[in-house]
Amino acid sequence: MASYRFITLAIVAIIVLPTVVMATEYLIGDDKGWNINFKSQDWAKDKVFYVGDTLVFNYIAGNHSVFKVNGTGFNDCIVPSPDLGLTTGHDVIPLKTPGNKWYICGVMRHCADYGMKLAITVQPLALSPNMPPSPSPSPSPLSGKPYPPKVADKRPFLMNPHW
Repeated sequence: MASYRFITLAIVAIIVLPTVVMATEYLIGDDKGWNINFKSQDWAKDKVFYVGDTLVFNYIAGNHSVFKVNGTGFNDCIVPSPDLGLTTGHDVIPLKTPGNKWYICGVMRHCADYGMKLAITVQPLALSPNMPPSPSPSPSPLSGKPYPPKVADKRPFLMNPHW
């Protein structure tokens, strides 16, 4: 029973840990941060975003904000209700689903006049070429044998603990 739990936990760890280890934290604008002098589309064009990554918007609180919008809101700089905005100056957005994501600054006309907006496409989490495949399922603990009878007969050394 204990080995079954261990195997289950190991499989869960193999599935979950690569997501955590492989996740990337993107500082929007790098050292310049989220501001009107930052060309966000140039910054984003050579990056690949995956589910599990996070976006970090750093700016001086009160000078800017971050709103998640749809494609129309992005193109037309339509600011949603103020209570939907992020305004801490260090806003962290986890990328939980694949697809297109749009963000704009909701302060004055920063989006419309200065192009303070960011559009990205988030890719689904895929196994990287360096990631090992999931292990094969273990033999049933009820069978009492680690291999089916035909395989066990061909490999007697597996059944003899003295080899």
